[in-house]
Amino acid sequence: MKAITFKRHLVESCKSLKRNGWMSVAAFSAVTVTLLLVGVLLSIIMNVNKIASDIENDVQVRVLIDRGTSQTQQAALRKKLAGLDSVRSIKFSSKERELKNVVGSYGDEFKLFGGDDNPLNDVFVVKTKNPSQTVAVAKKARGMKDVYDAKYGGASAKKLFKVVGGIQKWGTGISLLLLFVAVFLISNTIKITILSRRNEISIMRLVGATNGFIRWPFILEGAWTGLFGAILPIIVVDIGYVWVHGILSASLASTDYSLLSPGVFLFQIDALMILIGIIIGAIGSGLSMRKFLKI
Repeated sequence: MKAITFKRHLVESCKSLKRNGWMSVAAFSAVTVTLLLVGVLLSIIMNVNKIASDIENDVQVRVLIDRGTSQTQQAALRKKLAGLDSVRSIKFSSKERELKNVVGSYGDEFKLFGGDDNPLNDVFVVKTKNPSQTVAVAKKARGMKDVYDAKYGGASAKKLFKVVGGIQKWGTGISLLLLFVAVFLISNTIKITILSRRNEISIMRLVGATNGFIRWPFILEGAWTGLFGAILPIIVVDIGYVWVHGILSASLASTDYSLLSPGVFLFQIDALMILIGIIIGAIGSGLSMRKFLKI
């Protein structure tokens, strides 16, 4: 396409948006509502993926050491555990430290079990190179000397990942449905504007204008609709995400989990919403033109 022709199509599409006033506003509204919901869903899904990844990387094996095991025996056990190919790191947690964790989680009444009355075990906290290796490491640890038991968050993690998978699946499905609805609404809104201009299209065809020459202004009009319709969702999602990030980051500060940082993440979401808006606007316009360009 020549530059002068493209410029003509661009100018014509802008004039058409202005000329069709309320119809253009209706199309903008359809895109705005859809992209707002899509932006919120994408923010939730991407942060769920981030936290799921953090949790997956935090899955560990807790090797409970037999009570009465000497320091020499503990050192030998640690060496055996470190010798496993799947083990990335080992951290020792004394029974006193374990009791402090219990008191911090469940209340001061558990302080009664301090000193010689402490029923807990010393623990080796083992992290694997890959979360999928935790089950195998736990089984091997249980068979070692001076090990009372070996536990891992496998059951809880599997349940969590199942929930995360459900959120991802439903979120993706709803997003696709919303995009389909947006294409349908834009297509029908622009179709109404085309109906009011069918005489203009007929005249253009009579004078020999090609389908491409007729179609391009409408496709660009749909793209403008998607672009302008993305502005409000971008503003709302950006402000809302920064606010939510500030609140939840404070709550997650004491854990190893975190939300995606607003900077790069919001830039990606904004660019994606603009791209989606332009694409669904152009597709909606293209679909609405097919009937009028049939010979």
